[in-house]
Amino acid sequence: MSIDAAPRRPVRIGNASGFYGDRIAAFREMVDGGPVDVVTGDYLAELTMLILWKARKKDPDTGYARTFLTQLKQVLKDCIDKNIKIVVNAGGLNPSGLADKVRELAVELGVEAKVAHIEGDDIHPRLAKLQAEGHRLRHLDKGIDLADADVDPVSANVYLGGWGIAAALESGADIVICPRVTDASLVVGASAWWHGWKRDDFDALAGSVLAGHIIECGPQATGGNYSQINEVVDRRYPGFPIAEVAHDGSFVITKHPGTGGLVSVGTVTAQLLYEVDHPQYLNPDVTAHFDTALVEQEDEARVRVSNVKGTPPPSSLKVAMNYVGGFRNTMTMVLTGLDIEEKAAWAIDELFEILGGRKSFDDSDVQLLRFDSSDPATAAQASAHLRVTVKDRDRAKVDRAFSGAVLELALGGYAGFHTTTPPSSATEFGIYWPTLVPTTEVKHVVVHQDGSRDIVPHTPGVSNARTESADDTVDTTTELRPATRRPIGHVVAARSGDKGGKANVGVWTDSDERWSWLRGHLTVERFVELVPEATGLTVRRHEFANLRALNFVIDGFLGDGVASSTRPDAQAKGLGEYLRARHTDVPDALVEQ
Repeated sequence: MSIDAAPRRPVRIGNASGFYGDRIAAFREMVDGGPVDVVTGDYLAELTMLILWKARKKDPDTGYARTFLTQLKQVLKDCIDKNIKIVVNAGGLNPSGLADKVRELAVELGVEAKVAHIEGDDIHPRLAKLQAEGHRLRHLDKGIDLADADVDPVSANVYLGGWGIAAALESGADIVICPRVTDASLVVGASAWWHGWKRDDFDALAGSVLAGHIIECGPQATGGNYSQINEVVDRRYPGFPIAEVAHDGSFVITKHPGTGGLVSVGTVTAQLLYEVDHPQYLNPDVTAHFDTALVEQEDEARVRVSNVKGTPPPSSLKVAMNYVGGFRNTMTMVLTGLDIEEKAAWAIDELFEILGGRKSFDDSDVQLLRFDSSDPATAAQASAHLRVTVKDRDRAKVDRAFSGAVLELALGGYAGFHTTTPPSSATEFGIYWPTLVPTTEVKHVVVHQDGSRDIVPHTPGVSNARTESADDTVDTTTELRPATRRPIGHVVAARSGDKGGKANVGVWTDSDERWSWLRGHLTVERFVELVPEATGLTVRRHEFANLRALNFVIDGFLGDGVASSTRPDAQAKGLGEYLRARHTDVPDALVEQ
């Protein structure tokens, strides 16, 4: 059936997991809360792949998200009885192993369930061969070839698209276990199967990519992690989101009746901008143009998204590689009262004298975190934290030898010395290496219930799928007066997150007048003034005029990714709220709106 054929009703796809470790009860609540056709679950992130590798190193039969089995045991019988399909990426590094566990669970529960799984994402065994054939596996952000770097990847997984999922469902699967597909692919595959889309139904596919992107982080689309706190009147735990995807790719974001949280243009906009690095969002099946989306409040707890345009996908696929960077340890010393900076300097000099100097480690990071205030009313308000992190390939150097040295300052250092934790042990950390491989080098495979295997062809892609737009021409002459220095968050909302070593901050507002001001006022230069931690880093700004929004991407803000980052907020979750708290000249007329 093509996009021009008689349409089916919209498919109701509910998401019940936003990360490995998310709310266990969400699956049960999604199945019990009202009608759904498909339940998806997103369990994977760059860090998760490293966690699963460590688990599989200890036990080769693992490498998948164990919590999914806990959830499935609660709902499997009801899902089969109600004909609810289940599509998850909980397979991680071992999708066949998890599929077998699901079949065992079905037998245990006396349920007949057809289980399929997806393979082909794991190219780790082929890395040497790919390099020998001339594939450079260049780091997307740093431009370094893997062959020129002294690293040994422990995992390398291609982000697959949704057509394998569609093929599994078309063949009668009740449950599809996926490895490292894109977050949106869960919804793309289910929607394409339901509506019978063709490979070149790019607008419809683009809509489903955006639907999948919005619901993949669960209650972040329904009031969770939402900066406009006063809009969230119902502060019970938010209901997990549902996308009603129509035949043309338009969709409604909603949640089950009687659940907490909020579904509004704002909550959907926040998630639309989350972890986006460009308005043209590359996916294995389509390039989705997020800056074409029309977002409208349809009814209470119902937001309609339409008009998303799609073009052919890229001719290459993104690969998430991880390698072990070494070992790390962090100790935090508390500084109290007067002379905070002088105490910190003394502590650092004394500590590294004991340790043989900062150059004795592969890397070290020192951060003075100021929480103290003048004339403090409480002891907590008199305190600052001195956070010291050391990294080295030699575990012994950063293990108790480091944390024990910190305690040597207890009687011979600054007045009031104490730490937030006892001496800690070193932990292994990973480094994220994003790269690309041609689609021709990847076999996307679906393995059906009976063990038969089908190769899923890739959609022909183009080498220039994304068109880089010119820098925005910003007119700063329209500043309104009078203006008062106040938090920029009085007139804008924000959401931030991580993209490997990058951080993104989406900023938007709610009226044409505020948007005109925001667009002219918040240039890259002013953004760096407000977020001085971005000084010296490449900051790119993209406009989403359809959302009255700007998106800022800061290259290298998180170093080599969350597993390696030494920032206290290693995934930049609070960066948007930090920006909103910063003061700038905000026109009084905009606040009075």
